[in-house]
Amino acid sequence: MIELGGNIKLKGFSEIDNASLIVIKKIVGNYAKKLAETTDDFQNLILSLESKTPKDFKINIEFQKTSENLNSEIQGENLFFTLSKALEGIKTKKE
Repeated sequence: MIELGGNIKLKGFSEIDNASLIVIKKIVGNYAKKLAETTDDFQNLILSLESKTPKDFKINIEFQKTSENLNSEIQGENLFFTLSKALEGIKTKKE
């Protein structure tokens, strides 16, 4: 498990190459910052990655707040697009 800051956790991302991981951290960090700024009781953002083949990615996101948890799960062929779409799903549910 990779931890970004104290409240962002990436599970299953250890197999990703370093260049892609840098981009993933930027994407996640930007969304996490936006979510934290607009949420008073933000606790954790947990992302889980499952990859059965190099072109099949399933990302599950759990956004934990004091009052409730929101989940988003997306499957796709492009890791970055799938990640962005899953994070956008959390952002949409939060609003």
